[in-house]
Amino acid sequence: MRAVTDAQARKLMEEMSKHGRIGDAAMKAGMHRQTARKYVAAGELPSTMVAARDWRTRPDPFDEHWPEIETRLRATPELEAKTVFELLQEQHPGRYEDGQLRTLQRRVKRWRAAHGPERDVVFAQHHRAGEAVQTDFTHATELAVTIAGQLFAHLLCVLVLPYSNWQWATVCMSESMAALRKGVQRALFQLGRRPEWHQTDNSTAATHKIPDGQAVMVEDGKRPFNAEYVAMMKHFGMKPRTTAVGAKEQNGDVEASNGALKRRLEQALLVRGSRDFESVDAWQAFVDQVVRKANANRGKRVGEDLAAMRELDVAKLPEYIEEEVRVTDWSTVRVKHCAYSVPSRLRNEWVRVRIFEDRLEVHFADQLELACERLRGRNLHRIDYRHVIWSLVQKPGAFARYVYREELFPSLAFREAYDEIQAVRPGTKGDLEYLRILHLAASTMESDVVTALALLKMSDKPVTAAAVRELVAAPTPVDVPALTSTPVDLAEYDALLVEEVAA
Repeated sequence: MRAVTDAQARKLMEEMSKHGRIGDAAMKAGMHRQTARKYVAAGELPSTMVAARDWRTRPDPFDEHWPEIETRLRATPELEAKTVFELLQEQHPGRYEDGQLRTLQRRVKRWRAAHGPERDVVFAQHHRAGEAVQTDFTHATELAVTIAGQLFAHLLCVLVLPYSNWQWATVCMSESMAALRKGVQRALFQLGRRPEWHQTDNSTAATHKIPDGQAVMVEDGKRPFNAEYVAMMKHFGMKPRTTAVGAKEQNGDVEASNGALKRRLEQALLVRGSRDFESVDAWQAFVDQVVRKANANRGKRVGEDLAAMRELDVAKLPEYIEEEVRVTDWSTVRVKHCAYSVPSRLRNEWVRVRIFEDRLEVHFADQLELACERLRGRNLHRIDYRHVIWSLVQKPGAFARYVYREELFPSLAFREAYDEIQAVRPGTKGDLEYLRILHLAASTMESDVVTALALLKMSDKPVTAAAVRELVAAPTPVDVPALTSTPVDLAEYDALLVEEVAA
């Protein structure tokens, strides 16, 4: 039976004061006539008539061993109720069942509230307009966004003005210094203003650990700032500060906004009807649109924030860091613990590498030599067969144990061709035959070579470099349609001019 609410009782009293008919009043209040009589006679609301229960409906299964449990909790307050329960099961086999865990958890919770140690209190803070901006990274892969059909694993660099809750979000791939620079810069230029302070947590992008054996004096025991981060703050005219180590709640405004932002994006994606975007830039534009719409509803406090901040009167920083790297004998450069191949003519030369947050560029003598997606992780490699195939054709014996051998199969078609060649001509001779096919792909069009390999497979012909070369070189006949030219009668244009003059 549903309990009577205070609102129903008030409605009952109101109807009784109008006409005094208990039946009609009970019907309009949505309760039984006998229940109505009870509340009319009592003249009280249901909430004031509930008596506190001071008895248990069933015996507490932990009464026998509670003194033992309490002793453990007083000695080690950090113990969880589940750990205590498992200890009881070990010490008293068959006495406690798994289903009784929740009962113990409730009793331990009540004990801690009444007799446990003091707990940390979170103190609400007054924010001043334009004083600071908070930055944090949050994972966004849970939104299940895809780029051209592929799941996009990424993060969002979120900046929030605590006074007005104005926020901006930038798509990034990691919590690197490049990502932090990109996120902060996009937000500041969107604002056109700069606050006094920039606050972040103790991420490795902004701070670093003190090396062992070095006595570095840091205020309040905080980790020191990275030189790149300090330089960025100096450029934008902001003062850096971090939360205490392990105290994420001090960055509470931006931490709280992360969840709200992702919920807002989730709703916008549901309305859009698709989570697939043609490019990362298209997804970033969608995020900007959602965040811009939310900021438009922040009210006058955004204006107060902007009025209290200084104008942003500096140029944009380049969104990359540049390093001088020497090309190895392997025709590779090692950047951020990963290897990338470059054209072999650059072997042993010094090149300039521009490291963006999501990509990498290699320049030599002011000429762009390589542009590719940046690898994520350590000891990974990206080898383009076009950079090394010219040497491998001359040294086919190196292919069998080449460190990056698997990178020389650009697609499944090439791998199948290699296996078929090795079945007929095993060893170095087969390797040379395959390398000649790969050389043909590098010197012509890879897609043409793939098509040739598919044709040979369909016709059950043996895969050889000569056969592939013949198919690639053979021109594809094209049917050229016969076009007839229609003579133009200029008299028709003269007639139009005459009609226009007459009008």
